[in-house]
This record gives sequence, structure tokens and C-alpha cells, in this order.
Amino acid sequence: MEECISVFDMLKIGVGPSSSHTLGPWRAAERFLAECRTENMLNQAIRVKVDLFGSLSLTGKGHATDYAVMLGLSGQDPETIPVADIDGIVQSIKTNKKINLGNEIQLDFDVEKDIVFNRNFLPFHANGLTFTLFTADIEFSETYYSIGGGFVVKEERENAKKKLEIKCAFPYPIQKADELLDYCKKENKSISEIVYENEKSMRSEEEINRELMRIWHTMLECIYIGCHSEGILPGGLNVRRRAYDMHLGLKGELPYSTPQEWLETIRKTEVKFRQILKWVSCFALAVNEVNAALGRVVTAPTNGSAGVIPAVLMYYLVIENHNADEKEIKQFLLVAGEIGSIFKKGATISAAMGGCQAEIGVSSAMAAGALCELMGGTPAQVTMAAEIAMEHHLGMTCDPIGGLVQIPCIERNTMGAIKAINAAELALETDANNAKVPLDKVINTMWETAKDMNSKYKETSEGGLAVGVNLADC
Repeated sequence: MEECISVFDMLKIGVGPSSSHTLGPWRAAERFLAECRTENMLNQAIRVKVDLFGSLSLTGKGHATDYAVMLGLSGQDPETIPVADIDGIVQSIKTNKKINLGNEIQLDFDVEKDIVFNRNFLPFHANGLTFTLFTADIEFSETYYSIGGGFVVKEERENAKKKLEIKCAFPYPIQKADELLDYCKKENKSISEIVYENEKSMRSEEEINRELMRIWHTMLECIYIGCHSEGILPGGLNVRRRAYDMHLGLKGELPYSTPQEWLETIRKTEVKFRQILKWVSCFALAVNEVNAALGRVVTAPTNGSAGVIPAVLMYYLVIENHNADEKEIKQFLLVAGEIGSIFKKGATISAAMGGCQAEIGVSSAMAAGALCELMGGTPAQVTMAAEIAMEHHLGMTCDPIGGLVQIPCIERNTMGAIKAINAAELALETDANNAKVPLDKVINTMWETAKDMNSKYKETSEGGLAVGVNLADC
């Protein structure tokens, strides 16, 4: 099946800590409610039950999968829910043993009995979940799979025909990087220009521009919140937030009152090499600390890797080009989104399927390519930058301690951001005609590596650091 994947599919606004284990199940719950309404069954419900399978079960508690399905079934939207309300809504459900299904009908709901963690894996995908609605007469069940980055599908993929039709509407349908480069050469356009033309076949220019800036403002606010929040992250690992302390040592004395004013003050700080490393790391830490605390982030392409792209884009804005504005921001996001979509089509962006190479590796490749274009790289250099970034993440395992998106996940975002900048610089200094490994080959290699990887290194918390370090050590 050919897929049509928009930039706005790859860069989604949602709530942490995980796109596949939080945002995906949340969206699946919303889809189930919609199907129940279509079948005219919601108003007949007397009970609802959720079964979590495989990776969703093994690390579901640490990734707040139980929170996600409760919030989704309650009719809450991850893009708009005030994050400060999340704990209150969930605690009310747990304490009162009642859920307001679809915000329409109140049912008895015992979290211990009605959310079931099944360690067995369903054959189609590692992240499976089944919703069952009971009426006086029948049971209505649907199974969904959270395949990474907030994407949710059914095994039969009923939307395959719809996706194909949308894909065919693109003036430049793209499955592989080589096709993208061919369009750029034939049309004498940059990658961002090709992607923009595709987006225009689905949305008005006004909507595209508005939504791209909404994504950026969400990223910027997330960085800002992370740099101004101190304390201990939830979950039991007692991880102290580091972005706050690092920011204190970097920010200088100039006053500010908004995220944009703050960005302007950073442009006036000292920018020796060590400070640049610290700023980029600070930005990435900030985002993923917000993510770990169930804050609002942008999947880029996932929640666990949400810090890389904002950190690299912020680096460009505050270090490389002080005159950069909306034009460059939109250009960066368009390129990043397209590179991510090519990885999703050719491999995976799910850590449950591919390990952390599918999250940090892909996000680093997206950021590297986007930065390369902003720095004047040719389309071939852009794909080369993405290839270099992924090449040095191949085989990276997903081994979250305690099933939490904290250790080693938060630090890995800093490494992915720094690698992305380095990859862009290497590509800019290289004749892309001499590249030995095309991007499509490294994507294929990543997928083959993912298939060969032992399942205990794929977001199950059954291998690597997850068993080498336990909660008692923390």
C-alpha cells in the first residue's frame, strides 16, 4: 500500500510521555467512541473494557497508557486538554470508579478490572489494544494498533483505499528519497518547495502556514516551560530536571516575559563552542522533561524523540541566523516532515518495532536534513545529511528504565540533536555525488536491523539498561 503522509501527520501536537504508548492509545479510544456512535451503541452502553497487549502492556504504566485510554474514553482531546487537569480527571475516575464515556454517559469503571494488561503480543504489531463496549444485548469490540508517532491502524487497514486516493492527489507522490531528488532536479526546486506543493493539494496556503507556525509555537513554548521548571520528574526514578539548572548558567541577565522575547535574549548571549553545546543540550532536555511530566509536546516524529527537532531549529534561530523568522521556520518543518515520512514508509518510527533507532535516529535524520537546507545545502546534500545522522544511530536499542521515557531517553535527545548538527555540517562540506551510501539504502538497512533485533530491546523494558539498572539503584 502506498501512503500519503502529510507534514502534519509527522509533526502532531499531543501530550507526553509517548506517542506510541500515550498519544496512539488516546487516539484509538477516540476512534472507538466514533465507531460506537456510528453504530448507535454509545447510548446503550452499560460497561466498557480495554485490553492492552505486548509492548503497551509491558511498559504501559510507565508510559501512562492507562491514563491515555481513560482520557480518550472520557472525550478529552490531547491537543486541547489543559495538562494541569489530567491528574484530576484520572484520579476522579479511579476514586469514584465512574467514567463519563464520550462525555455523554456515565458508567461504572473499575481501573483494576476494566483496563487489562496482557503480556502476550498480537501478531500484527507489538502495540495492540482492544476496546469492548457492552450493552444489555451484545458486545462490540474493535482492535487497534499504535504503530508509532501517534499513528493508529486496524489490521485490515480499512482506510487503505482512502490513503491511496489522497496520495494520488499529490503532484509529487514520494515513497523514496531518490524520487524526491528526481522531482527536485526535474522541477529545479528545493525539497521544501516540493513538499509545500504537495501540502497545497490537501490544504489552503493560509492553513498550511498557520498550522506550521502553530507547531513551532508549541515547540517553543515547550522549550520555554522546560527551561523554567525545576524539581523531580514523576514516575519513581527521582530524576531531577536538568534544563532549569543548565538554563540558569546560560541565560544572562537580560529581562524577558514571553517565549519570543526569551529567544531574542538568547541571541545576545555568549556563543563559544561549549556554550553552543550546552544550549542545544538544554533545549533538548527541556522538551523531553516536559514530555516526561505529561506536558504538551510535538511528536517529531515521536514523543520520546520530541526534543531533537526543536533543539536544532532553535540552534539555527539563536546561533546561526539571527535574522531568521517564519520563512525559515516553515522551511525547516517542511523538510523535516518529509524526511520523517520517507522513513515511516520505508521502515518504522515505532520503538516497539525498531528500537530507539526508529525514534532518536529518525528525528536526528529529520533535523539534519532540515538544517542542511537552511544552511544552503542542495537537495542531494540534504538527503546525505539525513543519511549520515541515521547511519550513526543504527542498532540503537530501546531500553527505558522502569518503562519510563526518562533514562536514557531524555539524554538521547541531546545526542541526537548534536549529531544532527554535525551531520549537516559534514554534508555541506561534501560533494554529494561522492556519497557512498544513499538515504534509501540506510533506511532499508535500518529496517533490516529492526527485524533482526531481539524483541527485548524494543520498548519492552526487558533488556539493556532497563534490566542492568533497576529502581533500587535510582
